[in-house]
Amino acid sequence: MNIEQLYEYCISRKGAVASFPFDETSLVLKVCDKMFALIPLDEQNLQISLKCDPAKATELREKYPCVEPAYHFNKKYWNTVFLNRQMKDDEIKNWICHSIDEVIKKLPKKVRDEYYQD
Repeated sequence: MNIEQLYEYCISRKGAVASFPFDETSLVLKVCDKMFALIPLDEQNLQISLKCDPAKATELREKYPCVEPAYHFNKKYWNTVFLNRQMKDDEIKNWICHSIDEVIKKLPKKVRDEYYQD
């Protein structure tokens, strides 16, 4: 997966919007005005930081050397996945969707219901 494919997949998720709230190199992706991913565009190795269930976050770090606690984030909930290493693209896509679900589940029931409505 390259940067364009990663971006296209993230932005194709329902309600996803992209912005640069921190600086001109940190691409933030949000749903319902809540961040689910950060892609640093100035890093030599392609990576994405994603929100994760705490137990799954630890499990991912133990299973994959390409997954580390996210720098500048709450390490209990956020992992950084270094792409083009051991994790397959489909698995990365699954974790992006998991990150969105983690963000949505913290929102009020009405907002959750509206988001998951077709």
